[in-house]
Amino acid sequence: MNTKYIFVTGGVVSSLGKGIISASIGKLLQARGFKVTIQKFDPYINIDPGTLNPYEHGECYVTEDGMETDLDLGHYERFTGIHTTRHNSITTGRIYKTVIDRERHGDYLGKTIQVVPHITDEIKRRMLREDEHGEDLDFVITEVGGTIGDIESAPFMEAIRQLRWQLGRDAVCVHLTYVPYLKAADELKTKPTQHSVKELQGMGIQPDILVLRTERHLDDSMRLKVASFCNVDLECVVQSEDVPSIYEVPVRMQRQGLDAAILRKIGIPVGETPTMKPWNNFLQKQRDAAREVHIALVGKYDLQDAYKSIRESLNLAGIYNDVKTKIHFVNSEEIAEENVAEKLSGVTGVVICPGFGQRGIEGKIIATEYTRTHDIPTFGICLGMQMMVIEFARNVLGYKDANSAEMNPDTPHNVIDMMEEQKSITEMGGTMRLGAYECELVPGSRTFELYGGETVIKERHRHRYEFNNKYKEEYETKGMKCVGINPAADLVEIVEIPALKWYIGTQFHPEYSSTVLRPHPLFMDFIKTCVNGTAEA
Repeated sequence: MNTKYIFVTGGVVSSLGKGIISASIGKLLQARGFKVTIQKFDPYINIDPGTLNPYEHGECYVTEDGMETDLDLGHYERFTGIHTTRHNSITTGRIYKTVIDRERHGDYLGKTIQVVPHITDEIKRRMLREDEHGEDLDFVITEVGGTIGDIESAPFMEAIRQLRWQLGRDAVCVHLTYVPYLKAADELKTKPTQHSVKELQGMGIQPDILVLRTERHLDDSMRLKVASFCNVDLECVVQSEDVPSIYEVPVRMQRQGLDAAILRKIGIPVGETPTMKPWNNFLQKQRDAAREVHIALVGKYDLQDAYKSIRESLNLAGIYNDVKTKIHFVNSEEIAEENVAEKLSGVTGVVICPGFGQRGIEGKIIATEYTRTHDIPTFGICLGMQMMVIEFARNVLGYKDANSAEMNPDTPHNVIDMMEEQKSITEMGGTMRLGAYECELVPGSRTFELYGGETVIKERHRHRYEFNNKYKEEYETKGMKCVGINPAADLVEIVEIPALKWYIGTQFHPEYSSTVLRPHPLFMDFIKTCVNGTAEA
């Protein structure tokens, strides 16, 4: 069949969960046997979110081919198991840069370059994935960031309007909007939804399906009211109520027939409703988990979305270990020698978070010393692994002035140093070591066993600095083993202290490849060890 296109837009306010709805639609269509991909179009002018502060935009997610992207791509991958690429994340900045580069090259033969048609044509080309040959996809789901009415999103809406006419029944528009509850009046209000749809209609787009985000259940009379005012079939008005877990959303959407409504709109026979047995088994495990395991997240960004993939990976690993993972954020800037025991009290495991820059570094080092000397299971990721290395150099190897060249370029013991190929780079964006690289595991190491005895693994990276191999022999002699090495560049990717319960640091980001149906083995064993530690206590 021809590839079908689903456009997901949002109205009233941001952060309604367009990414979760897009991922849920992808999951439901996958369950019916369709091959899908999901892409995110962000209206901001940055080329990518790689240089954005996490407080601005949450975590920066990295694809296997090395693209720094929006965190929603993490949801797409966790829900569906697909591998996204640089073609799944587009910004206004990338669109304009492509058009301007072509103009400079003379491709437009002296024409005046305008938003319509040149910018909109480039958006349409990307939405249709014309660069991706041989994909053989049944559905392409396109989520547009921001809300209807944003100045930045106007060219994207115009591109969707044109594509709706061009593609006919091969395209469907799903609009996510908000139905607020006014406590003083004890009423749910549909007027913001009506205004949002009217704005969309004013742009020439009639939504086919409305997803109403609500904190309270909407009865059929309210759904009928929305359907009548917005020219949408009643069966195509579904509600997305607050749920205890985002992973409940696909099942809730399936019960209301969201996937069936999409297929009917496109003209595909609906057929039987898939059982989604593995997904429902996972949800049942989540509901049955009674015990709790408490994990400290030591970082400097006190924002839930800043470490989104790590949080989700810990939660998923907890569910598969039959526990609820309770995550406690500990601001590394507030950690000192005299209060570290208090800050980490009550937790059975500690994750030292990734990041960049000097702020909060010493607190992370103090935390790693405390967990190492008190044998508390510890997982260091990227910069977190580097903090483990620095702490070990200072307190075990005896190099009190050991540091990373990132924090102190003049340190005499640069146990973490800038990668050789990074030394000549001056630009910030997209210039780090990004994407999936191979790592050879040392047989007999704990990490080797956790990966099921695989000799070579591939994991995703996002860093400029690395373990300094000049000190490798000293670390090995004193008990910190280098058990994962990149074969091409001889970079140390994994360190562990076998004498401790669980003390592992990875230069890569395992959280990027942990999915609902395939949780990452490192997170799985980390939580398992923490749970066993709780049982012993």
